[in-house]
Amino acid sequence: MRLPNAQKPFRQCKWSEPLICELSSEGKVGHMVPMPSEEELRAVGDPIGHVPSKLRRDRPPNLPRVSEVEVLRHFVRLSQQNFGVDTAPYPLGSCTMKYNPKFCESLASSAKVRMIHPLQDERLVQGILQILYELSRLLCEITGMREVSLQPSAGAHGEFAGALMMRKYHMVRGEPRGEMLIPESAHGTNFTSAAMAGFKVVRLPLDDRGCIDMEALKSALSKRTAGIMITNPNTLGIFERDVVEICKIVHESGGLCYYDGANLNAILSKCRPGDMGFDIAHLNLHKTFATPHGGGGPGAGPIAVSEELEDFLPVPLVRFDGERYYFDYGVKHSIGRVRGFYGNIAVLVKAYAYILALGREGLREVSEVAVLNSNYLMRRILEGGGYELPYQKSGIRMHEFVLSAKGILDSTGVSALDIAKRLLDHGIHAPTIYFPPIVKEALMVEPTETESVMELDRMAEAFRSIFEEARASPELVKSSPVNTAVSRVDEVKASHPMSMRLSWRPRPNPGAESGSPS
Repeated sequence: MRLPNAQKPFRQCKWSEPLICELSSEGKVGHMVPMPSEEELRAVGDPIGHVPSKLRRDRPPNLPRVSEVEVLRHFVRLSQQNFGVDTAPYPLGSCTMKYNPKFCESLASSAKVRMIHPLQDERLVQGILQILYELSRLLCEITGMREVSLQPSAGAHGEFAGALMMRKYHMVRGEPRGEMLIPESAHGTNFTSAAMAGFKVVRLPLDDRGCIDMEALKSALSKRTAGIMITNPNTLGIFERDVVEICKIVHESGGLCYYDGANLNAILSKCRPGDMGFDIAHLNLHKTFATPHGGGGPGAGPIAVSEELEDFLPVPLVRFDGERYYFDYGVKHSIGRVRGFYGNIAVLVKAYAYILALGREGLREVSEVAVLNSNYLMRRILEGGGYELPYQKSGIRMHEFVLSAKGILDSTGVSALDIAKRLLDHGIHAPTIYFPPIVKEALMVEPTETESVMELDRMAEAFRSIFEEARASPELVKSSPVNTAVSRVDEVKASHPMSMRLSWRPRPNPGAESGSPS
């Protein structure tokens, strides 16, 4: 039964929680390290005596002395002041923060996965190698590519590896090329990855449909063009309908085509980068398949390639000779290693389980519902007025859409940032804002396939309510959030901390407030 579309009251827990060191007192014990048995002592003697003297501490570490129950309650209270995809909707456009099934977490945290050591002999880890090999075959099928490397740790890492492969491909062919074409609708990491790989970035404008301007593309192509990096559907949520023609004319100029797979959630089992004409594609396994990635990790960004690029993949690849699974380091023109060991195994295991559990038809349904949810929510929000849809105003969007709050800013003084903060008061995580930069006062919303129609209605009602508040009492919106554990923070300080080191000690920065945490 569909529930009434009333707003659910939301108020986040707010604890006056001390630092765990402030809970410490002498005599408390949280964990007793088991003492060696008599049998073990007879076998090894004094265990401390086996530790080299230079590695021994002179005194015990200064750890807080707290009981187990105090530790548990401390971190549970802290978790209640947090916001995550398991708490409420997290429509963070272009980042696919969807709810993920817990059986994937259970499999990845099993002792069989946790206790594997990266230096174990291949003969002793045939099981995990089989999983990695079969995952690589599944990813080849999903992307329409020939071979895949599971090495990159995240999407941007895969982009960088792909750009390095492009550079080496042209060098091996004896015609180094120095320009990378990237449309304005690309993810910001595309520009950075290409520049880090040594390319000059050529920015491509969009046409009035929000797609790559074909005339500008043709004008930009030359013998200097190493390739093009495209996200499809792009960051506006618009599918590049000319993508096959784009790949064709880039190839004719001698360039390669790179597919940014960050938005693969929109096209699973519908179409494949390889069939569109791309040579290289990275996948964000942590977004598309099963691992929420807020907080910076962990992620996995495997890169898949066509047959022509197979010899340039980073090593090692996981192979199967018919009897055993093994790491292959003998890739002819490999760009080498791009990380230590063999990838973020837990993320890879979760993606493998997710793909097998859903199968081809299940993955297809993921995309269909993600696109349906996106367009339903977009239309409900637009019905409420205030927000504007840039480009193709009557057209559909894919798994995400971008609205402009410029009209609201001009008429009320309430910005996209204020709207995002006020959404937190409704128990909805803020969407991505001010991206892509080609849209003024941008709100990029991705509801994902895991939200019900009731939640979508609640989100639409929250947007409508905030628009009405902006007209009636803009200061209320501009002072939000008020129902969360932490009120509005200093955006500059939060985005650019003086140190990424977590510490309860006062910062040495003379301009900082004395005693404030860093």
